[in-house]
Amino acid sequence: MSTQSNNLKVECTENCGNSPKKMLLKELSIAFAENKISFCMDWMTDDVVWDLIGDKQIQGKANFEKVLIQMQGRRALELHIHNIITHGNTGSVNGTLLLNDQQSVAFCDVYNFRGTVKNAKIKAITSYVIKIS
Repeated sequence: MSTQSNNLKVECTENCGNSPKKMLLKELSIAFAENKISFCMDWMTDDVVWDLIGDKQIQGKANFEKVLIQMQGRRALELHIHNIITHGNTGSVNGTLLLNDQQSVAFCDVYNFRGTVKNAKIKAITSYVIKIS
């Protein structure tokens, strides 16, 4: 399924209509790509940990927000979501991004939620990002 969100082309093969956590992870992936910081922040716990494998680990909501602000200069043109998987208090999204500098990256984000309810906030993210061009 291909859609347009602002200036971002989004392709997602997942049908997320019957799974609130899948829908959230799809919306969160789009929000990250579009630099919608407030939406992202609304879903994080105060003690969130973001582990960017091979780069750095960000601890705490305030530091998480600082990193998102620093990332605003890089704009995504296309987001291709290949898979969204959820079970219990965990979830994962993988896909590719085409950035405004024509660089492409493949990513996989693994999420840990505070609980299993549909509106549970995210307490940890582990991100794997690989340049592909």
